[in-house]
Amino acid sequence: MSTEIVAYIEETEFDTLLKQEKVFVVDFTASWCGPCRLVSPLMEQLANEYKDRVKVVKVDVDNNKPIFKKFGLRSIPAVLFFKDGELSEKIVGVSAYEQFSNAVEKLL
Repeated sequence: MSTEIVAYIEETEFDTLLKQEKVFVVDFTASWCGPCRLVSPLMEQLANEYKDRVKVVKVDVDNNKPIFKKFGLRSIPAVLFFKDGELSEKIVGVSAYEQFSNAVEKLL
């Protein structure tokens, strides 16, 4: 499994993808965050499973604080689910893969 499936994006790309993608999943993470490393393979799995229907990306909170703050986030890992540009669900902390896939299924 390639680690290139889920790309890191910057704020400008975030705004563009938010407008373009029907279903958009954002993993807020940081290199120093232990729990984030547990969520990372789940995001890869999600990106693989829904590759033709869902865009999954990562945002490094150290480099993109404005996006992080924009959604009122205080801790990571945090995974946000958007549909048609609107925030529909937020999962903060380490969760089972089923929680992430169920959140995506509700949006498809």
